[in-house]
Amino acid sequence: MSKRLQVLLDEEELKAIRKAARRDKTTVAEWVRQALRAARRQQPKSDVARKLAIVRAAYRHRFPAPPIEQMLAEIEQGYLDDGPK
Repeated sequence: MSKRLQVLLDEEELKAIRKAARRDKTTVAEWVRQALRAARRQQPKSDVARKLAIVRAAYRHRFPAPPIEQMLAEIEQGYLDDGPK
């Protein structure tokens, strides 16, 4: 279901948007919808500060881990063990 959104713009802003819409050979409404979609795509999916806090908290922990070669070998072995039967 579509919903209406009302946005108040000053005359100069609206004039610039109308010009951009004409240049793109589209309506003002479609130009605005496309601009809003593009802006949403550029937004991070989650809070960057929260992600960094999680990574920093994990980094503070020191868990025992085998050498990278051993870990890679175990991963490869897991692929082989889970293969077709």
